[in-house]
Amino acid sequence: MLNWSKIDLAKAASVSVSTVLNLEGRDPERVSGGSAGAIRVALETAGVWFIQDDSEATGVMLCPR
Repeated sequence: MLNWSKIDLAKAASVSVSTVLNLEGRDPERVSGGSAGAIRVALETAGVWFIQDDSEATGVMLCPR
């Protein structure tokens, strides 16, 4: 979607690459709420929208620019 590497995402969120790897599935329980929030903010700043509707459906989309 953004064509970012794990390193790019870690830099944008000011977290370690290990944190990104953990959040992506290696060990998500080890990621603090603050780090997860920083990653979300970095993605949103880059134009990613996180979507959830009343039916509990979730998804992401890239904001048109």
